[in-house]
Amino acid sequence: MKKTLYLKFVLAYFIFFMFGFIIVTTFVPSMTKEQLVREKAENLYSEAMLIAQSYASGLYTSENSLEEVKAQLDALAVYLDSSIRIINPSGRLVLDTETPINVEDVVMIENFDPTVTRGSYYTVDHFFENYEFDVLSVFAPITSDYKVKGYVVIICDMTTIEASSNNLLSISYITMVILFLLSGIILIFFTEMVYMPLRKITYATEQYASGNMHYEFQVDSEDEIGYLAACLNYMASEIARAEDDQKKFVANVSHDFRSPLTSIHGYLEAMLDGTIPPELHEKYLNIVLNETDRLTKLTNSLLVLNNLNTKGILLDKSDFDINQVIRRTAAAFEGTCRAKTLAIEVVLTGDEMFVHADMDKIQRVLYNLTDNAIKFSHHDSVIKIETYEKNNKLFISIKDTGIGIPKDDLKLIWDRFYKSDLSRGKDKKGTGLGLSIVKEIINAHNENINVISTEGVGSEFIFSLPLAEDYDEDI
Repeated sequence: MKKTLYLKFVLAYFIFFMFGFIIVTTFVPSMTKEQLVREKAENLYSEAMLIAQSYASGLYTSENSLEEVKAQLDALAVYLDSSIRIINPSGRLVLDTETPINVEDVVMIENFDPTVTRGSYYTVDHFFENYEFDVLSVFAPITSDYKVKGYVVIICDMTTIEASSNNLLSISYITMVILFLLSGIILIFFTEMVYMPLRKITYATEQYASGNMHYEFQVDSEDEIGYLAACLNYMASEIARAEDDQKKFVANVSHDFRSPLTSIHGYLEAMLDGTIPPELHEKYLNIVLNETDRLTKLTNSLLVLNNLNTKGILLDKSDFDINQVIRRTAAAFEGTCRAKTLAIEVVLTGDEMFVHADMDKIQRVLYNLTDNAIKFSHHDSVIKIETYEKNNKLFISIKDTGIGIPKDDLKLIWDRFYKSDLSRGKDKKGTGLGLSIVKEIINAHNENINVISTEGVGSEFIFSLPLAEDYDEDI
């Protein structure tokens, strides 16, 4: 397309010019000349009819003398730039503005035939071979007592008509050249506004097809081509980001699997070759067991994420009491909180609060957020779980007073396997998938989750759920 499209357009441009030139040079001259002859003949015929009905008619009724008519017609012939003749039906020349009156010398026009016009009132020929070149002859009958007494014939040289035709043709040729130049401007406009952007888009698609998804280009246009370029750029950036995420995902999975496997292999090999004495086997077997639990947890989290990311997530939505789920989740961490001397404060709206959602998945969200709050809280601190209503939604807040999240890390916490530098020392067994799972579940419900955090002060996660319809009506 990069070559043939432009060549086709240029070829069409020159074909247009050639056909225009052929039409102008072939049809326009004859059409122009014919139109000028017709207009001239109409004007002369009007004059001929006036002469036939006045001067010439009076000549045959003896109202006007031959000399008087000759004087009038001579003046009119000068005005019309033509010669005027009065001819009998037999072909005898009665009067001619080009010659003086001579009644003794009879002039006959051989083969005179007024029907030569063939239903018209003018002819373009040699006027019965009286001229060596074409002339325009207009015939008007002279009638008296319902009989044709003669004809008024006005003869005009074609030279003036041809000169006018040539002048008009010159205008046509100039107009054609101007149109060709203007169409050349259109060609330039097409090149700059359409073809060049298409070349950029084509080259970009070739780069993307070859695997270079990081190639960037710009088309400064606000029309459909500019929109296409922007969409193509966005698509490529999204694919590049997805590829980078995939590489990062594989690297993170490999790292998180390799570390516990290396530990397991190292400890078992040391026990088998006697490096670790038998009396210490129980200690290191417990370490191996913890590492296998970590691998199991990682595998389960990956399976959950895979199911959540599958197109068309099936949610088992129902109306349930979210307060009961929150209390149950808080109770599940009682032992962990006692070991770390933490307290969970629950502040709920009402004794019961029904929402419409997938209870199992929302319970996982509450568990993951509470688990994170406990991991990153200091000893002897309080974690607060609170609910409140707003705009037919229930908002659930889980707030801690722990290490907080650095400002630069806030946009990255939802990425898979991401762990901030502050959390790495606190969460040695974490997979970095908990918040990713939370985000996917909330998005599947078409709801939102936000985080407010200050480094060294603590973090607060807030997500929304729709109220159950029956509960909303009761309110």
